[in-house]
This record gives sequence, C-alpha cells and structure tokens, in this order.
Amino acid sequence: MPSAKRASASIAEEALVHLDALYNFARYLTGSASEAEDLVQETYARALGNDSQFVAGTNLRAWLFRILKNLFLDGRRRAKVSPIVAGAEVMDASSLGGDPDREPLRGDEELELLRGVVSEDIGAALLALSPDARTIVLLDLEGLTESELASVLGCALGTVKSRLARARAALRESLRDYSKG
Repeated sequence: MPSAKRASASIAEEALVHLDALYNFARYLTGSASEAEDLVQETYARALGNDSQFVAGTNLRAWLFRILKNLFLDGRRRAKVSPIVAGAEVMDASSLGGDPDREPLRGDEELELLRGVVSEDIGAALLALSPDARTIVLLDLEGLTESELASVLGCALGTVKSRLARARAALRESLRDYSKG
C-alpha cells in the first residue's frame, strides 16, 4: 500500500496549487470571507477523504471545483436558503491573484479611482446574473475548458455552451456602456 499513500500525498500536494482559485470562487458564491474559508476547507477535507474516487489522469482542478460547488449547493439546500448571493464584495486585482505592486500604472490616483468604479460595475453585473450564469462565468474566468465546465457542473457539453453564451451575452448587455466610445 505504499503506492496508495504516495498517490494520496501527490493529490494533496497538487490540490494546494488550486487553493486561491477555489477560495475566489467560494468567496463569490458565499459573499463572505469566513464562509468561503470554511467551504474551501471542507472541499479539501472531502477531496482528501475521498481521494480514491479521483481518477488518475483526469483534471484535478475540475474535480475540486465540482466538490466545492456541490458542497455549497448542499449547504444551501440544508439551510433552505436561496443560493443567490446578496451583498458579495467585488473582487479586486489582488483577490484575482495579481500582485498590485508589480502591476504597471499602480499609484496613479485617477487611474485607481477609475479601476474602482469599473470593478464595482463588473461586480454588480456579475451579481445581477442568475446563480447558474454567475457560476459558469466565474469558472470560465478560472480557465476551465468547456468539457471541464461540463464535468464540474454535471451537465452536457451543449448545455455548457448555451449557458456560457447566454451568460456572456447578459454580461455584455450589463456592461454595454463601456463599449461605447
């Protein structure tokens, strides 16, 4: 059984690479830093406790996102609360993994003010989407492919494509003022 322990340790190490992305997704779903931390912790506990269910050679990241999404939905169902996030805070560049000190044009007060306004508008547009639309857009922003999205969301590839197209169209419509010159 040493190889099973090695495989488990390898999954644990590989899973840590996705910590920030899982936290950002959980933060948007829950609207709370502490709830997001709890959800990510439960995701890792569930994943490591059930590592034998992970199929070697498949996408660990998609598997972790699916566990997180299912835990979130299960928690909402148990609490009989709608999964619509009310009052979620807007993510800034640092929460998206960017290093604000290394980004060009930092320190320009006027530009910072503009970034804040744009971030608030994008956050509001995301929150205006349905929970399913918001979920698929956020996972798409995390770089998951359409087939990975289908795996995470538990639906057919065609369903993913249509949901993603509708969500993107709704987001474009909400932010159309930014495309006008």
